[in-house]
Amino acid sequence: MTITYKINHPITTDQFIDLLNASTLGQRRPTENRNCMTGMLRQADLTITAWHEEQLVGIARAVTDFHYCCYLSDLAVEERHQRQGIGKQLVTEIQKQLQPTCNLILLSAPAAVDYYPHIGFKKHPQAWLLTNKGK
Repeated sequence: MTITYKINHPITTDQFIDLLNASTLGQRRPTENRNCMTGMLRQADLTITAWHEEQLVGIARAVTDFHYCCYLSDLAVEERHQRQGIGKQLVTEIQKQLQPTCNLILLSAPAAVDYYPHIGFKKHPQAWLLTNKGK
């Protein structure tokens, strides 16, 4: 199966929502809030999408300054396309767009905690999270 990767290729809000739901990441994203989902796409600094023919099968969405830090907000691959190296390649494609001094940072979904060490991430014990509960 041939997968094509595209940098900052526009996708629709519906495509984004459908992909997140097909990857299980939709369980942890506000997919019912179209305004939020549209904003998430529009305000991302960098997106890499994975395509099988004309079908969107994966996305890496990031907020970054490109030089010091890059927050990988979403890494999603359709469940039926997982375990084929697509997620790892999405991370590699994100890294190609960053300066060598730039650190890639993410918060893992509970189900993916064991995945990230497998592709080279190291756990960071000093991470903190302040949630915005509906403000």
